[in-house]
Amino acid sequence: MKRLLYLVTGLFFVLVTGSQAADTVKIGLMGPLTGAWAGEGQEMKQVVGLLAEELNQQGGVNGKKVEILNEDDAGDPRQASLAANRLATQGIIAVIGTYGSAITEATQNIYDEAGVIQVANGSTAIRLSEKGLANFFRTCPRDDEQGKVATATIRQLGHKKVAIIHDSTSYAKGLAEETQANLKNENIPVVFFEALTPGERDYNTILTKMKAADPDFVFFTGYYPEAGLLLRQKKEMGWGVPFMGGDAVNNPELVKIAGTAAAEGFLFLTPPLPKDLDTPAARSFVASFEKKFGNAPKSIYPVLAGDGFRVIIEAIKGTDSTDPAKISAYLKQSLKDFPGLTGTISFNDKGDRVGEVYRVYKVDSQGAFILQP
Repeated sequence: MKRLLYLVTGLFFVLVTGSQAADTVKIGLMGPLTGAWAGEGQEMKQVVGLLAEELNQQGGVNGKKVEILNEDDAGDPRQASLAANRLATQGIIAVIGTYGSAITEATQNIYDEAGVIQVANGSTAIRLSEKGLANFFRTCPRDDEQGKVATATIRQLGHKKVAIIHDSTSYAKGLAEETQANLKNENIPVVFFEALTPGERDYNTILTKMKAADPDFVFFTGYYPEAGLLLRQKKEMGWGVPFMGGDAVNNPELVKIAGTAAAEGFLFLTPPLPKDLDTPAARSFVASFEKKFGNAPKSIYPVLAGDGFRVIIEAIKGTDSTDPAKISAYLKQSLKDFPGLTGTISFNDKGDRVGEVYRVYKVDSQGAFILQP
C-alpha cells in the first residue's frame, strides 16, 4: 500500500511540475559569467534578469511567465559548446548570447539543429551571418560596418602610416583584415600588421617591433584586457603614438588595467554607451537598473543582450506563438524599426541588424569615456 502511495505521489509530482513548466516560456542566456570577460557576462545576466522580472510583474507574455536559464561559457569555445548543449535540452525556445565571435561560432550549429533562436549581443564577425542559418540573429553590428567607421576615422584624423594588431580571434582578425583592405583602397599604408597572444602579461616585444615600423597611428582590434596592457606598457616605454581600439575595448576595466594617465586620449569605436542612450525606453531602463544594482550598466553589450530579449518577446507577442520558425520569420519580415534600448532595430534576411550604430569615443583625463561629435 505504501509503495502504491509513493507511486501515486510521484506521478502527481511529475504531472504538477510538468504543468508548471508548460506554463513558462523558457529563454536561455549564455555568457562569460567567469573568466577574463566575466564583467560582461555578469552584467548580461543582470540586464536580462531585470527585464524578465519586470515583464513577469506585468503578467508575462501571452499569459505566461518567462523563465531565464543561465549558462556560463567562460569566454571559451569548448565551454560554450557544452553550455549550448545543456541549454538546448532544457526546452528553451531562444537563447541570448554570447559576447565573443569565436565563442558564438562554437554554438551556432548546436542551436540551429535544435531549432532554437539565437540572438548574439557582442559577436560581430562577418562570417557568423554568412552561413545561411535560419535561426541566427544579432543586435550588434558586423565587422565590415566597423571597419568602414575605423577607416573613416583614421582618414579624418589625417594619419598616413598605420599599424594594425589583432589577437587572431574570429572577431579581431576579421576586423583587422576589413580595415586593412579599406585603408588600402584609401591609399593609406599599413606599415605593420601582426597578432599578439591574448592573456600574456608582457607585450613589450611586439610594441618594440611595432615602434620600429614607425607608424603614426595604431589600431588594436582585440579585447579590453590586452588593450589596457598595451596602453600601460606603451607609456612605460615612452612611446606617445596615438592608439584606437575596436568595440571590444569599451569596458571601464580598460582604464583600471592601463592606468588613467596611459589611457588618456585613447580612441575606440562602439555602439553608444549606456550613459549616452537617449530614448525614453533606454532612460527608463537605465534608471531601473541603477535602482536595483546601485549603478548604471557599465558596458553596452549587456544592454544589447537586453535588446535581444526584448525582440524575442516582441516576436512572441506578434505571432502569438513560441514556435521558433514563426519567431524567426517575424523578426526578419515583420519587425521594423522596433524601439530598442540601443536604438531602432530591424533585421535583414541574414539576421543582421540594419542601420548605422557605431560611434567614436575618447578617454579623457579622468578616465571617462566621452562621445565624440
